[in-house]
Formats: sequence, C-alpha cells, structure tokens
Amino acid sequence: MIVRLILQRLAVSVVILLVVSMAIFFATLLLPGDPAQAILGQQATPERIAAIHEQMNLDEPAWKRYVLWLGGLLTGDLGVSAATSQPVSALIGDRVGASLFLMIAAAIIAIPVGILVGILAALRRGRATDTAITGVTLVLAALPEFVIGIALVSLFATVVFSVLPAVTMQPPGTQVWDFPAQLILPVLVLVLVVSPYIARMMRATMLEVLDSGYVEMARLKGVPERRVILRHALPHAIGPVAQVIAIQLAWMAGGVVVVEFLFRYPGLGQALIEAVNYRDVMVVVAITMIVAAVYVVVNLLADIIGILTNPKLRTGGGQ
Repeated sequence: MIVRLILQRLAVSVVILLVVSMAIFFATLLLPGDPAQAILGQQATPERIAAIHEQMNLDEPAWKRYVLWLGGLLTGDLGVSAATSQPVSALIGDRVGASLFLMIAAAIIAIPVGILVGILAALRRGRATDTAITGVTLVLAALPEFVIGIALVSLFATVVFSVLPAVTMQPPGTQVWDFPAQLILPVLVLVLVVSPYIARMMRATMLEVLDSGYVEMARLKGVPERRVILRHALPHAIGPVAQVIAIQLAWMAGGVVVVEFLFRYPGLGQALIEAVNYRDVMVVVAITMIVAAVYVVVNLLADIIGILTNPKLRTGGGQ
C-alpha cells in the first residue's frame, strides 16, 4: 500500500511538472514586445532581428517551439541564451550551485532549530518560555523577508556594529562559499523567515500528541519522560510538521530571489532579474522550471515522509 501511494504521488508530480512547463513556456509568449528587439536594443536592424528570430525559432508555431524546447529540456539541453549566445546550462550552472548552497545552509540550520524550539515551547506550555517563543515566532512570521534583511543589515553591517559585509562581493574565479562571512546575513534572513513557521507547527502538533492516550499510558507505565518524548511523541508529531517544512523549503526556492537581490548574491535570483530585463526567454524559462522542479520535489518528499510516518498506513489500517 505504501509503495502504491508513493508511486501515485510520483506520477502526480510528473504531471504537475509537465503542466507547469506548458504554463511557463506559453506565458513567456504573452510578454509584450519582440524579444529580438529587446535584446538588440538600439543596434537592432532587420537583418539582425531576423537572425535572432531564426536562432530562437521565433518564426515557428508556438506548439512546435514548445515541443522542441521540451525535447531539449528532457535531454538536459536548456537552450542558448539570446543575450550572450552561451548555452543556458553554462550560464546559470554556477548560479544554481550558489543558490542551492544558500538554501541548503539555511535549511540545515532552520529545520532543527524550528523543531527544537517548537518542542521546547510545547514542554513549557503556559509558562514564560512558551509565551516568549510564541510571541517572537509570531512577529517573525509576520515580517517580510526584505524587512528582516534590511534590519539585519542595519544592525550588523552599517549602523550599529558593522561587523559583517552588507553585500556579496565575489571575485572572478572564486565561489561564494570561499567567503563565509558574506553568507552569514543571507542565511540568517532565510533562517529567521522559515524557522518560525516550523516552530509554531511543531508546538501545535507536539501539544496534541502529548495529550493523546498512548503518551498518557506510557507515562502511567513509568516510562522516563525523555523516552516518552523521543520514542512516543516525536515520531507521531513529525509527520504533519514535514508538510510545513516542505512548504517552507518550497517557498525558499522562490523567496530566495528577494534575498539574493537584497544582498547582491550571485545566484538564480540575480540571473532571473537580468534575464527578464534583457527578455532572455530561454534563461527565464530555465530558471523558472528549476524553481518549479525544486518546489514539486520538496513537496513529493514531504508526502513520502508523511506516508512513511503514518501509523495507519504502515499497519494497513487506512488509505
């Protein structure tokens, strides 16, 4: 049963990615103006415009252009950037790695922090610790990421302490992770945006589990409290939290654009903004598909975790 449910989720994810690819590709066709004219600017001539049209298959029917693009996408060919005449995969390769590094670093910190803070709040229910955690997480959850980013820049990079760089400066031939100090603020912004939601959900599910009958029975049997938390409560509470974690990680795939723009981080966000400015359709479509793929894959993993941690499904007691 579990294998069948996982295969169903996988099939749905593939269909979603196909629909998203169609929506993204045909949405780019609705952008006003001629891409060739936008790329060439004042240097546009009929001959050069015609060359760009041929290079980008702009004279072909829309459905044929989509089929050609999808076929290349399935074989790993993301096309050629009309603005730079470079393969899109080479143009955004390093930026994909930089964005993934930023998101993974933030996730590695935010997930355990959110879970631990949520557990602490649940165990201190009704006390000052619980009240403080609830208030702080509510405030952080209400603030947009750019507000948190500006506040951290003002606090640690410009006005108050001035101990961290305000923007990312990457010399040619180097990688962003070669300069750890420049990563602190972008990672911290993502952690402060993501972890409050995880903590609040963890607290809610943990409270529900702690009030359940099997936890109460374990306590009546004299099971040590630490074992009650780790062996009986936590496994049952982590399933619903996995869904929230997936949503937050999926948001991070798109929300990282704002953070990258704020800190001039050389990731997919900057590449997307530049591609939109130059009407570089192939780059726009490629980056959007990467973000959509991350979103779908993360939610698929969350579904799988939810299935595997569901006691009814493990014992065959429900769909």
